[in-house]
Amino acid sequence: MEYELVELSNKIRVVHKQVPHTKVAHCAIMLDIGSRDEKAGQEGIAHFWEHMAFKGTNKRRAYHIINRLESLGGELNAYTTKEKICFYATILDKHLDKSVELLTDITFNSIFPEAQITKERQVILEEMSMYLDDPEDAIQDQLDQQVFKGHALGENILGTRESVNRFATEDFHTFLQDNMDTSRIVLSSMGSYSMTQLLKAVRKYLEAIPMLSQPRVRQRVNGFAPSILTESRDITQAHIGLGTRAFNIYSDNRVPFFVLNNILGGNSMTSKLNLSLREKYGLVYHAESNFQAFSDTGMFSLFYATEPSKVKKSLEIVYREMERLKMDLLGVKQLQTAKDQIKGQLAISEENNQNYMLMMAKSILNFNKIESLDAVFAKIDSVSAVLLQELANEILDRDKMCQLTYIPNK
Repeated sequence: MEYELVELSNKIRVVHKQVPHTKVAHCAIMLDIGSRDEKAGQEGIAHFWEHMAFKGTNKRRAYHIINRLESLGGELNAYTTKEKICFYATILDKHLDKSVELLTDITFNSIFPEAQITKERQVILEEMSMYLDDPEDAIQDQLDQQVFKGHALGENILGTRESVNRFATEDFHTFLQDNMDTSRIVLSSMGSYSMTQLLKAVRKYLEAIPMLSQPRVRQRVNGFAPSILTESRDITQAHIGLGTRAFNIYSDNRVPFFVLNNILGGNSMTSKLNLSLREKYGLVYHAESNFQAFSDTGMFSLFYATEPSKVKKSLEIVYREMERLKMDLLGVKQLQTAKDQIKGQLAISEENNQNYMLMMAKSILNFNKIESLDAVFAKIDSVSAVLLQELANEILDRDKMCQLTYIPNK
């Protein structure tokens, strides 16, 4: 059965896919608000709000929030990205009503008590230290700053120590008032129950939220300038990150470049980077490339770690693989194998109901529709070797690449 979509009177959209043979309800409230919507001095407040949503509402204290579903064997969680904030729950479907009520409460009725802000501030500072101590995480965040220098997309989602130490109750209310728009909020659900059954709970709780409207004022994407940075760190391996701007989510080239990225350094042992850097030369344990598409831009990135003495050689191999994609057309068999591989990965990912439910929410916010797997497969099948070569020449240009290297200081 395909998904069903309903818009409430307050403009919040409800999307549901009914799946048989499950007793589990997956439900989420996703907002089209992220860290890029923070103003100067607000760095990290979107992520901090995600934490504070669990710390008290008009009718619940922190313990009652986390115990509400856990006492029934369920789970409550949340995450923040550059453009989205999501609160989601998994519970036995007979408790669907409780799930919808709790998600509504923490999303719209948080009170941000100062005592809890003080406690959670320390938790986030520890989280920040944990990320900075891990070179694999730190290099990704710092490469974002290089690629989007001077833009909100380059800021760390966690914020800075200075900004996190500065937040008070009024700052959270101000951020919500400036960004809450019910037309950019989606409740997504997946379970054996019908949309009619879901709407009974939704109308009871979510439709009571007044309609909110705020004009979208996002900082325009700025100019891009490639740069090369090298830093000394207390590590044993050298860590390398490469990155540049790429396509946005509305670009016709998004799916083709997703295919190209998968060929170069995707989640398979047969990616070109894995076959060359690991299998042929034994220079790395793992190498990967990524493609992130945002509403108005995108980012291509590549990461790996190697021995300090092998940095130069490894970079030569990476750029050589990029050059091959730029110079040589993929053969018919190579291209078909790449398409079959990525279609298989997508089909397998759809088997996870929670991931699919979250994907539906994001897709409705971005496109107001959800493409079927067959439609996505058709787009992949239509990708030509010539187009992939053109995209490789446009994006995989050594002279347009930011390079960040962490070198051991011993």
